[in-house]
Amino acid sequence: MAQISWVRDELLLACALVMENGWRELRQNDMRVLELSELLRSLPLHGDITIDHRFRSPNSVSRKTTDIATAHPDHTGSATKGGRPTREIVADFVARPSEMLSAAHALRAGIASGELHRAPVQPDEVDEDGESSSREGRLLVRLALHRERDRGLRNRKIQQVRKLNQPIRCEACTFDFGATYGPLGADYIEVHHVLPLHVSGPSETRLEDLALLCANCHRMCHRNYAGEAWRTPSALREEMRAVTRHAASSAS
Repeated sequence: MAQISWVRDELLLACALVMENGWRELRQNDMRVLELSELLRSLPLHGDITIDHRFRSPNSVSRKTTDIATAHPDHTGSATKGGRPTREIVADFVARPSEMLSAAHALRAGIASGELHRAPVQPDEVDEDGESSSREGRLLVRLALHRERDRGLRNRKIQQVRKLNQPIRCEACTFDFGATYGPLGADYIEVHHVLPLHVSGPSETRLEDLALLCANCHRMCHRNYAGEAWRTPSALREEMRAVTRHAASSAS
């Protein structure tokens, strides 16, 4: 069988296991390794390769825990050749342990609910290079995008905003499709999760958790940049203000 590289989601789960084990490797007969092996084989990431019994076997999972453990900065011995993605996930766990552990737990919850397996592949769940290096990995982004494109959820959000007598416009840049395009643009808007699923958890989406965004701002909120694939409308507004301030200072 050709070697299949570990993707961010798989490394997220494996690194969480190593962290919870005190940053020590786990042997292939450990029940936690056996459980993780079965879990990784079930993920909707690699297609039919999962039918091969060698794919993410307990032995390969155990070896990956060794790669992770030896990549930790406190490890005193020599490191195995785990590769750049392994070193990056370890660095993220060291820098933001609570956040990364929450992402791993949210991913497990999404898998256990069955919703992740029902969510189809989304065309923009990966970045321009065809990869997902965001902290929460690919599958939680897929699930969020799938929910955000639920027409019924979007319509209920618009109805809620109307009842509050608020305008149907982008909450980041204030663009109003109806005001610009007339009847053609009336109620044309997208919805975005204010909090990433690794913070809110993959529970049922509440209308209060959603914001209205134009297509451009929505893409920017989800754009994978510097390890972040999730921005709130307020954070995006601050990004735009910073650009405006910089332009003003450069012109003066």
